[in-house]
Amino acid sequence: MERWLIVAGCLLVGIGLALHYAPWLVNWFGRLPGDIRIESGRSRVYFPITSMIIVSVVLSLIINFFRR
Repeated sequence: MERWLIVAGCLLVGIGLALHYAPWLVNWFGRLPGDIRIESGRSRVYFPITSMIIVSVVLSLIINFFRR
């Protein structure tokens, strides 16, 4: 269990550093075809459907890879 916590912590630190020093790496997120964005006068509604499907598939592949 402690090994997985250390790995998860290192991954979170790596992701945090990447987002801090290279924010252009995630500019695609939320701007894909299929992401719904509704903006009116004072309100915004945002449904990143396609982006969440891609994130879900990638995470599923990573989890299945480490399980085997």
